[in-house]
Amino acid sequence: MSEMKALQSAKHAELTPREVVRELDRYIIGQDEAKRAVAIALRNRYRRSQLPEKMREEIYPKNILMIGPTGCGKTEIARRLAKLVNAPFIKVEATKFTEVGYVGRDVESIIRDLMENAVRMVKDEHAARVRTRAQVLAEDRLVSLLIHPAKKTNPNANPLDFILGKKTEPEPSEEEKIEISRRREEVRQQLRSGALENHEIEVEVEEAAPQLEVGGASISIGDMMGGLMPKRKKMRHVKIKEAREILTQEESQKLIDEDAVKEEALRRCEQSGIVFLDEIDKIAGRGGSGHGPDVSREGVQRDILPIVEGSTVNTKYGPVRTDFMLFIGAGAFHVAKVTDLIPELQGRFPVHVNLKSLTQEDFVAILTKTDNAVTRQYAALLEVDKVHLTFEEDALKEIARIAMLSNEAGEDIGARRLHAVFEELLEDVSFNAGGDSMPDVYLAITADYVKEHLKAAKELDMRRYIL
Repeated sequence: MSEMKALQSAKHAELTPREVVRELDRYIIGQDEAKRAVAIALRNRYRRSQLPEKMREEIYPKNILMIGPTGCGKTEIARRLAKLVNAPFIKVEATKFTEVGYVGRDVESIIRDLMENAVRMVKDEHAARVRTRAQVLAEDRLVSLLIHPAKKTNPNANPLDFILGKKTEPEPSEEEKIEISRRREEVRQQLRSGALENHEIEVEVEEAAPQLEVGGASISIGDMMGGLMPKRKKMRHVKIKEAREILTQEESQKLIDEDAVKEEALRRCEQSGIVFLDEIDKIAGRGGSGHGPDVSREGVQRDILPIVEGSTVNTKYGPVRTDFMLFIGAGAFHVAKVTDLIPELQGRFPVHVNLKSLTQEDFVAILTKTDNAVTRQYAALLEVDKVHLTFEEDALKEIARIAMLSNEAGEDIGARRLHAVFEELLEDVSFNAGGDSMPDVYLAITADYVKEHLKAAKELDMRRYIL
């Protein structure tokens, strides 16, 4: 466990605020103020971890409130930040929660979901660590299944025999053991050479326990029984390739120390967890009306207060403290203002950053400089159907101009406007591509092609002639 903590600290230590901003620049254009704020918050976590324990307990994270229109990068900044340091992360909409006493989700479910994410993340890391050993054990099981196919479970079998470990199969003789050993080695060589990949076998797998839904959360009936009864099995008819993966996952689960996973997940959730509260402006009061559908808004704010300030939430993995989690609130604040939030909640988000609407230059940079550029995504998608796209520089500038003007003319939906533009631009190509008889097509998207295929371009051109 100390080794794992050291690795986590080393990862934090490697990232200075400047390096964090440089990493975020690969995916998000502009919004320097917000990037600097989250980079400083992240570095302060590492700085706090290096202090003596007595002082460490006195230093709390400075929560951030992002203010800006939709599609300008608020969520992406928080999500990429969590990925950088492999921290548990959850994005929730504040509008999904209701005041205590109303039917709906309570705010404590945020922390329960975050803890689930932390357990899943740590379990995946532990599974990757033991995967090599699990593959060896899975191969042994495959060899056994090929020599002695799995028998269907007898539904009339006495469960006490399973619990007491009673054997029903007779022991093989010495000659049989030698023959089985020779046969196992032959089958193992065939497996490693790939000669049996398409061979089908029956694999006995654990059947998922029935789930009971309570208050929007699923509870396993098997967990409620404390795992006293043996798990039910079922037979699956699969190819060797799929069977190998199924058995590897099963063996990985056996090798993982569940207590170590829970302990590390709890520590990481409490010390490194990031909660992104989106649409926080939608629970802000407007004009102080105390009736109608807005009656519980202030109640939701008051329920969020103790979670953000620091409290203990009971989960199935144990109590989780929220004192040192980083909370990032976000909202457009078009109608409501930050001052419409109750003062106590405003005080829990001391760092305010403003995100700006995207300009034409920003759109061009999004299309050319980011690692996950929309142009690369569509080119990769259509290449599957033998359509090879290239985008000329003038075409990208025209797309950026149309996206910006469309945002100005209608609702400003930020970078999401590019997806709408590209869907319309490539609609004919996407519809007609595909099929076994499809030849390789090379299509260069020019500025003229953009003007011809986008209605917004034609409408904008027509406006020049209207007084």
